[in-house]
Amino acid sequence: MTLAAEIDRADEALPQKSRVWAKLRRNRTAMVGFVLVVFFVAIAVLAPVLPIADPTATSWTDVRSPPSAQYWFGTDEIGRDVFSRMIWGARASLLAGVISVAIAVAIGLPVGLIAGYFGGWIDQVISRVTDALLSTPFLILAIALAAFLGPSLTNAMIAIGLSAMPIFVRLTRGQVLAVKTEDYVEGARAIGLSHPAIITRYILPNVLAPILVQSTLTIATAIIAEASLSFLGLGQQPPAPSWGSMLNVAKNFLTQAPWMAWAPGTAIFLVVLGFNLLGDGLRDALDPRSD
Repeated sequence: MTLAAEIDRADEALPQKSRVWAKLRRNRTAMVGFVLVVFFVAIAVLAPVLPIADPTATSWTDVRSPPSAQYWFGTDEIGRDVFSRMIWGARASLLAGVISVAIAVAIGLPVGLIAGYFGGWIDQVISRVTDALLSTPFLILAIALAAFLGPSLTNAMIAIGLSAMPIFVRLTRGQVLAVKTEDYVEGARAIGLSHPAIITRYILPNVLAPILVQSTLTIATAIIAEASLSFLGLGQQPPAPSWGSMLNVAKNFLTQAPWMAWAPGTAIFLVVLGFNLLGDGLRDALDPRSD
């Protein structure tokens, strides 16, 4: 096989978009996840224009009111509309999930590329640091970093992103180790292409598929982590709504006002389920062996 043919094979290594979408549409569970994700993204984006109550407005005459025509999901301990707070809380949770994973990928992807491509002592140092970080449970590391940085949504996103970063370093490194031994990479070296050109043109495009799948799954984990940090008072700060902080308050009124916990708890369950189903579907759709 000629070098040109090998390079063409490298350029076609990723599945075509149309074929991936067709395979994704045939996967019913993946489409359920896709619909759930689109639904929650839509309500988060449209929250400012939806005809709902102010999520921070209080009504001392409607404290812990049960669900009704006026308050679809009831009210909380100081008379705030739980439905409105759940809608606005979606913005914090989804923002935390997406930005946290973006931080993790922005750091982990290039570090993993460097470790896998160059090897040697660079790989040894990066791998040992990554192993040390992975030895600490993800949520424990996120809590420790958030407590160190201080309670706020921004710091929570940074803490979650740094805690998830080792996963992407390890995944990227493993993919690069497999790709860099391919004939088209060896051919690119033989014709004198620079290391940055080889990495960006031939290695990076062929490791993006598993990174995309892992990113989708990690968003679900990041949303749970943000809810956990907010539950502990380390994430979104009151009176701004957050599903985790809503559950923190609701735990004190489970017998008197259980509806305070139903909405945020169900929302967390559904959005995490959606991202996990979508991630599993993407993994199958991006796998050329599943044709």
